[in-house]
Amino acid sequence: MTVKVNDSCVACGACESICDAVFSIEDKAVVNEAAVADNIDAVKEAADSCPVGAIEVE
Repeated sequence: MTVKVNDSCVACGACESICDAVFSIEDKAVVNEAAVADNIDAVKEAADSCPVGAIEVE
């Protein structure tokens, strides 16, 4: 699974509040790729909860 955060990210923090093992907020959300495999369900929930659809899960 590949997780990317596109440029529409507004750094609202929703993804980090759902899955702080994978997402952290700097200028925009940053993905800890090493933690994705262990947190797949939470990553999908974070992507679905993103208010601007900035999280791309493939």
